[in-house]
Amino acid sequence: MALQRRHLGIVGIGALAFVGSGIGFAALAQSADETAVAKAVEAFRDAMLKKDKAAFEKLCAEEMSYGHSAGRMETKAQFIADATGTRSEWKSITLSDASVQIVGTNAIARHKLTGETLSEGKTNAINIGILMVWTKQGADWKLLARQAYRL
Repeated sequence: MALQRRHLGIVGIGALAFVGSGIGFAALAQSADETAVAKAVEAFRDAMLKKDKAAFEKLCAEEMSYGHSAGRMETKAQFIADATGTRSEWKSITLSDASVQIVGTNAIARHKLTGETLSEGKTNAINIGILMVWTKQGADWKLLARQAYRL
């Protein structure tokens, strides 16, 4: 069968529909590991909102170092106790300007985090930058280090 212009036109329209659907460039640009890390970042965000101890246990490496924007540093155990405790709670979390870079068996994920927390009866607006270092352990990506910084 000879390739005709109309065949090329149909293929071109299909490609434009794929790109226009929102799947296009992002799906084509991300590797499987980048996609997996992005999903892990989203799972971490969801665990923060739900105070999900089991999710944190699964997502965090034993050696994790967690840095808050105010300078407080926590181990995995300290972070999970604080994140699932009663001191404060996340009302909303939005991540933007996200990027993931794979470096061997590690990944660097960056994003801006905006949201609101409720602490001691007061609602607090949050607007910080986040740097996360993920490491591949077996088939899973685990959070090894996280540092928040003021924007």
